[in-house]
Amino acid sequence: MDPISIGVMAFIAVLVLLGLRVPIAFALASVASLATFILFAFRTGSFMPERAIKATSSLVFNSSFDLIHSYDLSMIPLFVALGHISYRAEITTRIYHAARVWLTQVPGGVAMASIIGCGGFSAITGSSIACASTMGRICTPEMLRMGYDPRLATASVAAGGTLGSLIPPSVLFIIYGIFTETSISKLFLAGIIPGLLTLMGFLLVIFFWVRKDPTLVQGTQLELSLSQKLQSAAQAWPALLIFTIIIGGIYGGIFTPTEAAAISVALAISVGLVQRKLTALSLWDSFKETCIQTSAIFFIAAGAKIFVSFVALTGIAPVLVETVSGADMSLWIFMLGIALIYLALGMFLDPIGIMVLTLPFILPLVDNYSLDLIWFGVVVIKLLEIGLITPPVGLNVFVIKNVVGNNISIGQIYAGILRFLSLDLIILAIIISFPILSLLLPGTMR
Repeated sequence: MDPISIGVMAFIAVLVLLGLRVPIAFALASVASLATFILFAFRTGSFMPERAIKATSSLVFNSSFDLIHSYDLSMIPLFVALGHISYRAEITTRIYHAARVWLTQVPGGVAMASIIGCGGFSAITGSSIACASTMGRICTPEMLRMGYDPRLATASVAAGGTLGSLIPPSVLFIIYGIFTETSISKLFLAGIIPGLLTLMGFLLVIFFWVRKDPTLVQGTQLELSLSQKLQSAAQAWPALLIFTIIIGGIYGGIFTPTEAAAISVALAISVGLVQRKLTALSLWDSFKETCIQTSAIFFIAAGAKIFVSFVALTGIAPVLVETVSGADMSLWIFMLGIALIYLALGMFLDPIGIMVLTLPFILPLVDNYSLDLIWFGVVVIKLLEIGLITPPVGLNVFVIKNVVGNNISIGQIYAGILRFLSLDLIILAIIISFPILSLLLPGTMR
């Protein structure tokens, strides 16, 4: 059989399995393994399975072994653990409470504080869905109790939760860096300015939305003294210190991302124990959840690595490059096509699944256009971030829906999301038009 035909059928088979809600790791690994077996079995023209067994086994096990023994992959469990420990030690939530106190007199201040809290949470945990879930349980009920419109109360947290994809540390950046063999340190730094730009844009959306319709925010606002505000701000020092260690240490060349993650975990545990926010039981729960979440990510990464090796065997990448080159597409048309593919897949699939499924096919095209992989990584992560709140299956929207239950419909959440989604598309266009926003900090690091 023709290797190209086998590759195309394998890709379609993966999409079908994902549409049937088969776990992404199993879909990638099983289809790639079976397709590789067929490819080797028909290599001589006739079907000879005995020649395919050893070759297929070698590809599957070597691909998985090489990935799991990657040094860069070790930072994923560390950053995941940092998120769980920081949450239980109340480190991540203090940023929200500090912003909540300082913005209490501002119309829509609690919604703005939710965005800032999500940004602070993202700067430690690196997970968008975890950010939306955690902050949703804290911020959304409080806004509803204060009389906030359900659209604003839910959409602000759902949108703010997406910041975990772009603001470092980001699990998506780590996986992208491993599969593209680019510097994860530079990827982390590249996400800072676009991430902060998105955060500021979300704040402006809330400001103008509430200004246009003051009835969105009802109820009395808290009146606090300056000393109370300063005390609340001071309590957020552990989160600021951890963020400084991660970003400052990487930018200054003091730590690698893995070393920064390890030091931050040790600091979070120490702060939690000294302040008596962590117990032996909560620490054990953090480690247990870390193992579960990390295992899921590792299985997906291993399945993706097998799939990447299979795609390389088929020779599909050179054919794609030749086809696109023959079409003589401009860079803008090419980027528009990439954006449409990611946004379409983002309506139905999770971010990690989208990335590991598409990178084997898209990276050769990126190389053909001589695009910077750091900048392109920011564009990809931004597209995945947008997919988290894109109808009909924005994952963050459904996370918030689970938090609020039947009191608020999914339609109400999406009605509020559309404003943030429009802003996201504007930010995406800016990132694509001005690569310097992504490349400035990585270009100046030591």
